[in-house]
Amino acid sequence: MNRILIEGAFEVLSKARALEAQGRNIVHLEIGEPDFETPRHVIEAGKKALDEGWTHYGPTPGFNDLREAIAGYVSKTRGIKAGVENVCVVPGGKPIIFFPMLALLDRGDEVIYPNPGFPIYESMIRFSGAKPVPIPLLEERGFSFDLKKFKAALSDKTKMVVLNSPQNPTGGVMPEEDIAAIAKLLRKRDVIVLSDEIYSRICFGKTPVSISSYPDMVDKTIILDGFSKTYAMTGWRLGYGVMPPWIAEAVSKLMVNSNSCTASFTQRAGLAAITGPQDDVKTMVAEFRRRRDVFVAGLNKLPGFRCQLPEGAFYVFPNIEGTGRKSKDLANDLLMKAGVACLSGTAFGAYGEGYLRFSIANSLENLNEALERMRRFLAS
Repeated sequence: MNRILIEGAFEVLSKARALEAQGRNIVHLEIGEPDFETPRHVIEAGKKALDEGWTHYGPTPGFNDLREAIAGYVSKTRGIKAGVENVCVVPGGKPIIFFPMLALLDRGDEVIYPNPGFPIYESMIRFSGAKPVPIPLLEERGFSFDLKKFKAALSDKTKMVVLNSPQNPTGGVMPEEDIAAIAKLLRKRDVIVLSDEIYSRICFGKTPVSISSYPDMVDKTIILDGFSKTYAMTGWRLGYGVMPPWIAEAVSKLMVNSNSCTASFTQRAGLAAITGPQDDVKTMVAEFRRRRDVFVAGLNKLPGFRCQLPEGAFYVFPNIEGTGRKSKDLANDLLMKAGVACLSGTAFGAYGEGYLRFSIANSLENLNEALERMRRFLAS
């Protein structure tokens, strides 16, 4: 248990809730959760499933019709050929980090992953007994990898590489040429790529490229995706992985030993989401773009802040080195003194020092209120 870490967003949320219990007003920009309702037709499908008796065990890897729909969707959007044998349906996206790492990694193995990055990557690498090898994301490259350091970090001990695009916490989208360069470096190696594509539908420019679409890479790539972010279904706990069949068999073994299966009625709602109207997704992404533009412009007017326009997800990751403050200290003061809950960049790894992460999954009114509170605090 000493090797397993926590997720900073929930820690800050707990502190913010405690302040609210004392009567303080807090603007919540810490949690990575869409503030939209699950689409109505998806909710109705879930309610119908309950009424129809979808309340019992289902197949461990998921119901075949949902797996077929996922395989078809991923085949179309990534330009690969996937079938039901490649798909594992799981309760949320995190099992597709946890289970493959438990299945594939041994002590002494090394895993390359982005830093700053989603903290569960490092947590699960350490928990599996493998060695984390963080590679910095560079602000001047749109928060893509330092490719020289990436290449230098590859060794005979490298057994897995974690990619995440669009990325949490930076909102960066890896350029196609960077994905191609990484694919070229890995093509002949005995290495598995865990490609976290959970934000694939939340992008503001070109559609992000999946490394699975490059020659010889589909047979060594695990795609992580799900319903939480795209369809505002965080509480439904529904995710999936698309992977080579031999890895899917291992994931199913771990599923049956831990969860038995993913909730049956939830899967019916997921089927409605992925096969039904997509208008709510387009509306949500358009609103995130509008908020992004306003909030980044406001951040760039704050003394000591500079912020790039993120190309995806619903986060902004301003550089705050100009304030002369450490990330954790400033994040704590913004919560305690200004009533704005955000995360220190170091909650996502050592290379996050000098940055803060804000979630724009809040109303434009609240985002503007947060900007005004920070302006007053920094001026005091």
